[in-house]
Amino acid sequence: MSELDARTFLVSLFDAAVAVADPEHTIRDHLPSRPKGRTIVVGAGKGAAQMAAAFERAWDGPLEGTVVTRYGYAAPCRRIEVIEAAHPVPDKAGLAAARRLIERVSGLSDDDLVVALICGGGSALLPAPAGNLTLDDEIAVNRALLASGAPIAAMNAVRKHVSAIKGGRLAAVAHPARVASLVVSDIPGDDPALVASGPTVPDATTREDALAIVAAYGMNLPAAVMAHLASTGADAPRPDDPRFARNSVAVIASAAQSLEAAAAAAKARGIGAVILSDSIEGEARDVGSVHAAIAREVAAKDRPFAKPVVMLSGGETTVTLRGKGRGGRNSEFLLSFALGIDGVPGVEALAADTDGIDGSEDNAGAFADGGSVARMRAAGVDVRTALAGNDAFTAFAATGDLFSPGPTGTNVNDFRAILVR
Repeated sequence: MSELDARTFLVSLFDAAVAVADPEHTIRDHLPSRPKGRTIVVGAGKGAAQMAAAFERAWDGPLEGTVVTRYGYAAPCRRIEVIEAAHPVPDKAGLAAARRLIERVSGLSDDDLVVALICGGGSALLPAPAGNLTLDDEIAVNRALLASGAPIAAMNAVRKHVSAIKGGRLAAVAHPARVASLVVSDIPGDDPALVASGPTVPDATTREDALAIVAAYGMNLPAAVMAHLASTGADAPRPDDPRFARNSVAVIASAAQSLEAAAAAAKARGIGAVILSDSIEGEARDVGSVHAAIAREVAAKDRPFAKPVVMLSGGETTVTLRGKGRGGRNSEFLLSFALGIDGVPGVEALAADTDGIDGSEDNAGAFADGGSVARMRAAGVDVRTALAGNDAFTAFAATGDLFSPGPTGTNVNDFRAILVR
């Protein structure tokens, strides 16, 4: 298999992982029962518009509603309003969208049904400052979280305690209507209460937990935010709140399912496949170094897996900002990985975000092999300096190794495929 064929093979695995999470297929298997009254659809996330379009096609009955997605991620819907807003840093369009969703589910009866279409990215897309907080306060919280290196579960525990819509609060507003949440999980472990900070699914974390996380990661938050977190106004509904008794939650797509689909696609091509984990967390550059060490072991000694083999993993790594470079966590993972396999023949890798965008750039991720570092140096890139300054995008752009499939319409988070030939 040539290098070009190897990349085509890796992209085919990415495509298989995305296809199995396509809402066109997953939503039809999880439709709630029809209500006596109205059906209101709400949703948020980078794949929310595609989920809404799929739900419209699958639903046999009247409906109305609103979903919010990232700029450039809209999909045509006939009956559901689609609003675009900023991600990963919230903006005024997201603030208006959050208010619109709250309006949609207000004043309903117990004969009505709310269908919540939730996927990754919804946290930033639904700013709704609680109490006396402002949009600027919520933006400051989001920036601090993104720069902290905290895992996604910790980030969302903080987010839900400064919000008027997250942490189950949107479902609480919808009471006494029945709420059916259809969730595409981008969270390691697939806890639906953590996806998009759970606007319709509460979890058990407390404001004391949120304060502990802020302290543990040394976040510098506005005084108004700290005062709010210290007040009872930050308390979120608990999972045993009776307002949630009639509600249902279904995880309709996840990293685990996508990695299994990719593994099956590899085996159909006669290549062995192993799933290292679907819930890997930690610093992207550290995870990249560990994956590189495993790839070197396989390449040199046929252990712990025999060649040829593709190693698959997912989850959500984090990046602690140290510089002002460009790139997201998948690109940073792969730059570290490239350094770890420098000069090793027969190893090719793809790391990408399944939503099609890695961080704030327009690529999903990148490709790397044993010659990547040499090509970067030939292009004038100081590779270790680029990694130190969080500038993986520039490094891979210099060698033409970015992977840019565009928005995919779903989001089950990181996808990593490492082929050892």
